[in-house]
Amino acid sequence: MVRGGEGKQGRMRRNGAARGVLRAGLVALCALVFGGAASAKDADSGSVTESQVKAKQQYCEVCHGVGARGFRGYYPIPRLAGQQPQYLENQLQAFTEHRRTNNIMFNVGHVMSPAMIDGLATNFQALDPKPLGGAPKNLMADGKQIFDNGVSATSVPACASCHGADGKGNGPFPRLAGQVYEYVVAKLKNWDKERGQNPSQPDTSAVMQPIAHNLSDQQIKAVAAYVSDLE
Repeated sequence: MVRGGEGKQGRMRRNGAARGVLRAGLVALCALVFGGAASAKDADSGSVTESQVKAKQQYCEVCHGVGARGFRGYYPIPRLAGQQPQYLENQLQAFTEHRRTNNIMFNVGHVMSPAMIDGLATNFQALDPKPLGGAPKNLMADGKQIFDNGVSATSVPACASCHGADGKGNGPFPRLAGQVYEYVVAKLKNWDKERGQNPSQPDTSAVMQPIAHNLSDQQIKAVAAYVSDLE
């Protein structure tokens, strides 16, 4: 017999949703408190110590997961481990200039000095945890085909041509290897809504907009599954 008209499944969904909302609120609060007040001094500093960089790195890992390997929760949060420093620096700058939209990352990024950003980017690149995993295995073969060869019918180039045969990126081209599956899917599906929001200052990743646009939902899921499993 079900009491109060709500079964176990309903309670689980309601509790899960509540936890998701709570986490999102905590993340936003942390960004405002620690990203703003605690880092105001950093914005005025010409240099930072290694201990300061480590402390900021640990703060980032609250959201980006242990070892910065990404987090799969109420919404996917990307892997930063092994990421190209130039790409990380470019994207933090894009957040602060509203060329890429994310209120939390704006609050975090706009108070960090160039020295702190450089230190964080270097530290994150040195991390090499295992991928988070969890992507559909049955899509990976098709994803590898797209990654290695592109899709000639829709003028989509091989992902490897910019991101490297191993998916580890190069300079402004980001590492895709081990990136959270759901995050890659979400970004490729919403590229024109989240990037290049200031036409007078287009984001450096604007080159991806026509590529993302020419991939079908199934192709996006396939290539996202493949890169998420790369180490």
